Amino acid sequence: MSTTFTIDTSTSRANPTPAPMKRLTIPAIQARKGGDPLVMLTAYTVRMAQLLDPHCDMLLVGDSLGQVIYGLPSTLPVTLDMMCAHGAAVVRGSYHALVVIDMPFGSYEGSPEQAFASASRVLAETGAAAVKMEGGAVMAPTVEFLTRRGIPVMGHVGLTPQAVNALGGYGARGRSNAEHAKILDDARAIAEAGAFGIVAEGVVETLAKEIVAAVGCPVIGIGASAECDGQVLVIDDMLGMFDRTARFVKRYEDLAGRISAAVTTYAGEVRSRAFPGPEQVYAPKP
Repeated sequence: MSTTFTIDTSTSRANPTPAPMKRLTIPAIQARKGGDPLVMLTAYTVRMAQLLDPHCDMLLVGDSLGQVIYGLPSTLPVTLDMMCAHGAAVVRGSYHALVVIDMPFGSYEGSPEQAFASASRVLAETGAAAVKMEGGAVMAPTVEFLTRRGIPVMGHVGLTPQAVNALGGYGARGRSNAEHAKILDDARAIAEAGAFGIVAEGVVETLAKEIVAAVGCPVIGIGASAECDGQVLVIDDMLGMFDRTARFVKRYEDLAGRISAAVTTYAGEVRSRAFPGPEQVYAPKP
């Protein structure tokens, strides 16, 4: 049995309840290469994990939480403490999806040993199944070092947000022949080093298709191609929580608009004293 956390509707508090061990495994994800597309979304909180879990094969606790949750200008200031806290929350809120946690900038690039210390802490403190690291061929020895020591690694090539300063922005990658070839080589190197999956972000579609064909592990696209082995989006982007989103995001809802409308109604009722009404106040006992 595993333990998941459900919201007690009478108290709005998370309480642990036993659930059958149904969580997807690394081999199960690997077996989906070339099969049914894998569904992946980001999650940062218990409640969101509960809502997404029945529909997703993987939940990514992305370092995008720096911008989405904390209002930071980029992912660079995100810390291991942040990733561990949110990662543990997402694991508690799920029981089906495999949970992957981003390694934040500066926590793994120094050496394989540094990466192992950081990754082992993340997995031990959160209960997640895997970590994700950005970078191509230069990170292959680190990926091999971790996987040989029992830490599953998902790679990330193409547009790598932690390298935004070196890349010069968030534009699509792989437009030039040289960059196209480099990213393809990066993907091959990471796969050969033992990564169980690779995120291909913000790459031209032809390159995404080549990556899918070139590696033996599942390729998860974000701004890549529908022919990838799966797709991932930032949950707040696809739900319409922000005014601006990347070109590759499809908005499936306008939650920002719905929240604004609900709060407008609430504020009006408070100011008119229509809320609270008889149903929301306590009468004295007879």
